Amino acid sequence: MIQLTLEQMRAMEREGPLPVLVNPKTGEEFVLLRKDRYEAMQKWIAPLKRRWDDHANDDLIEQPHESR
Repeated sequence: MIQLTLEQMRAMEREGPLPVLVNPKTGEEFVLLRKDRYEAMQKWIAPLKRRWDDHANDDLIEQPHESR
């Protein structure tokens, strides 16, 4: 577990958009989100994570074209 810095704690207390953290080495951006909000989002998107299990719909998946 990583503990928040004082600056991060203040950012979490402010109203407005969620704080964005940047990895200075890679430039990757991360959103700092409370655990309860993350868990609520996971429950909301869980039904969207269904596996493709209906082979009758396989023709809906775009197949790569063979080069000649």
